[in-house]
Amino acid sequence: MTESIKTSHPLEQYILLAKGTKGAATIGLVKQVLEAPGVYVFGELLAVPNIIEISEGTSSEYFDVLNLFAFGTYQNYKENRSSLPELSEGAMKKLKQLSIVSLAAKDKRIPYRVLQEHLDMPNLRELEDLIIECIYAGIIQGKLDQNNQQLEVEYTIGRDIQPDAVPEIINVLQEWCDGCETVLVNIEEQISKANKYKDTRLKKKQKIQEEVDNIKKAIKASSSSQDVSDADMGVDTREADVSSLKPTKKSSKMKG
Repeated sequence: MTESIKTSHPLEQYILLAKGTKGAATIGLVKQVLEAPGVYVFGELLAVPNIIEISEGTSSEYFDVLNLFAFGTYQNYKENRSSLPELSEGAMKKLKQLSIVSLAAKDKRIPYRVLQEHLDMPNLRELEDLIIECIYAGIIQGKLDQNNQQLEVEYTIGRDIQPDAVPEIINVLQEWCDGCETVLVNIEEQISKANKYKDTRLKKKQKIQEEVDNIKKAIKASSSSQDVSDADMGVDTREADVSSLKPTKKSSKMKG
């Protein structure tokens, strides 16, 4: 039946199956999903009525462990191990991977010693292998800094969100929105100031250009006037020179 279900997300097939299971079949489904590759969120499955039914009665431990995989870590499992079912090797590995995701969401540089302490993994090679599997699975992006003995995280998937954490998330998002509004107002004010400054500079430039044009016109007019005056003086001088060159008639004496 599982193979016949085609879904875009690995969890969806388990959600569909959970809607048609009861009792022991539901327990078997929970065990499968804890080991299933590619399934790292469980909130939607926890909301299925048939899954909620096992939260009461003798099978409640399976609902609790599914809840742990959704919101908890390996340390939480250790603290409550006596009231939770034994995990398979595959499920235990996934829980440790989810624990790395939780640590990576808080700190982008995680010392190996912190990971070893949280995951009970004293063997460094085994720890690095687990981290590499997380990277290949796409639940974190980063690199192993062996020189400084730490994991450098660039990205991590988001885990399930507990219902009581929603108001806090809404507050954080609202604060972020308010911050964006403040930044937007400041940007608009800066744009307005820049436009006013641009207009002032443009008007000043136009005024200077007008003054330059007026000075050019005045100089041109003055030059033209001077040329006319010089031409007139040249004519007068030439006339005077010509006059000085004309012969004068001597008065003739009358003979008696």
